[in-house]
Amino acid sequence: MKYFDKFHPDNFYHIYNHAVGDENLFRKHDNFVFFLSRYDKYISPIAKTFSYCLMPNHFHVLIQVRDEKAIRLLSKNDDDEFDFHKFIMQQLSNFLNSYAKAFNKQHNRKGALFLDFTRRKEIKDEFYFSRLINYIHQNPVHHGFCKSASEWDYSSYNSIISINKNSKLERNAVFDWFGGIEEFIAFHQKEGSIDLDL
Repeated sequence: MKYFDKFHPDNFYHIYNHAVGDENLFRKHDNFVFFLSRYDKYISPIAKTFSYCLMPNHFHVLIQVRDEKAIRLLSKNDDDEFDFHKFIMQQLSNFLNSYAKAFNKQHNRKGALFLDFTRRKEIKDEFYFSRLINYIHQNPVHHGFCKSASEWDYSSYNSIISINKNSKLERNAVFDWFGGIEEFIAFHQKEGSIDLDL
């Protein structure tokens, strides 16, 4: 199983990382909120987000990298030798480093916070998309933090189904995969917590 697929324009990826050792990435509500604000600053410009889940010691995100034109405009680089993958990796690194630096300062700690490799798996199968979104949302259920995906405040589940609230998530595309909001909810209820071959 490949965990370090290269980033390419328009492709979908499951991204996840874990805290070092027994450390937690998030110790209080404000940490979750700040992480999402850093995510919006560094990742939203380079990728569309379809689902996420923040757990105390790890996180999962399903994204689609934006097209090459958008990334080149962001990078301000029109060189023929432009390294697309390297630029996306740098944005990801900037994001995690920005969060870790602030977290360390707030909690008076030193050293690495995340594992030194962020796993990324390219997703090509449409059926796997639905199962992966469910897997991401069911993570807190799987780990015993709650009994249903809707009970966890730090995932995209409730944002996706709150159709009257604005969201930067690709809500309509998610509903298209499932066949609508009712089918989205029913799939999560029917499948429950599942394991994927990660």
